[in-house]
Amino acid sequence: MPTTETRTVLVGLSRAQLREWVVATLGEPAYRGTQLAQWIYAKAATEFSAMTDLPAAMRARLNEIACISPNTISATQRSKDGTVKCLLRLADGNEVECVLLPYEDRVSVCLSTQVGCAMGCRFCATAQGGYTRNLSAGEIVDQLLHLQRLSDRRITHVVLMGMGEPLLNLENVLTALRLIHDEVGISYRRITVSTVGIVPKIYALAEADLPITLAVSLHAPDDETRAKIMPVNRKWGVDMLIQAARDYFEKTKRRITFEYLLLREVNDTPEHAQKLAAKLRGVPCLVNLIPFNYVPTPDGFQRPEAARVRRFRAILEAAGIETTQRVERGHDIDAACGQLRGRHLGKPIPLAVHGRG
Repeated sequence: MPTTETRTVLVGLSRAQLREWVVATLGEPAYRGTQLAQWIYAKAATEFSAMTDLPAAMRARLNEIACISPNTISATQRSKDGTVKCLLRLADGNEVECVLLPYEDRVSVCLSTQVGCAMGCRFCATAQGGYTRNLSAGEIVDQLLHLQRLSDRRITHVVLMGMGEPLLNLENVLTALRLIHDEVGISYRRITVSTVGIVPKIYALAEADLPITLAVSLHAPDDETRAKIMPVNRKWGVDMLIQAARDYFEKTKRRITFEYLLLREVNDTPEHAQKLAAKLRGVPCLVNLIPFNYVPTPDGFQRPEAARVRRFRAILEAAGIETTQRVERGHDIDAACGQLRGRHLGKPIPLAVHGRG
């Protein structure tokens, strides 16, 4: 059970675990654990004093031996479009980013799963900061709870597309997903997990049999192009990855989203679009196009002109591939994944919208 100094951390514990804990530790009836879970997850409470349906003596004891969360928001940026980006300081001093994304019809959040990232994608701001460690399930869910407190509307959608590779932290990610579904109350069908393409873990995720959406950062239709921008492709190539996506659909009946970051004159030509259409023919999928927004990289990547984006999309749609283009948010803040943390670490990265893919 997670602890900080001498106090038990409650975020990350399920309702069943909290029921057991209040009986064993506090000598309270099990239903008090259910009440605790409701205050922590459904109501995003920050203090035991707010839990007015718990006995005063129990609340006092909780203050002595437990904490809801040891994590705090160390920086916040708000965009004119309503986007809110937070830097969450963890108990060990590490920091991760999370983002609140309000839309007219929903409120979405983007959460991190690792401190940093080891995947080394050439276009990604997070990759420039390196990898430190996995986040616990509680640290993943706690980001959502902090963002809920900043929103005047209920969060409806969750995307694990922030710092880190979720499938390299699969056990904790699965626990976090179950907490988000069972305790916070967000439907699995409104949760998306993003991966750069860790093929064995895609099969492991399929075996978990959760009706989530899997988003695969593809970004190129051939191994030569993809390996130049995504080192992971040297281990699991495009054909292997697309076959894993097919198999994931067969197992879960959940359509794959292929994220495709458009880099000018790198992967955005008509030939690339035609290759991509051929590779995805017959695959139940959606392609989400993401025009690159400038982040300084060793390769000097640039954003494609709007005409190039339109041409690429038209080729896919003419081939019968359902295609969308990501709505870009947070232009006026450090919106690319890894930027805000980089600024606090003394490694500022100029403004951009997209980092990881």
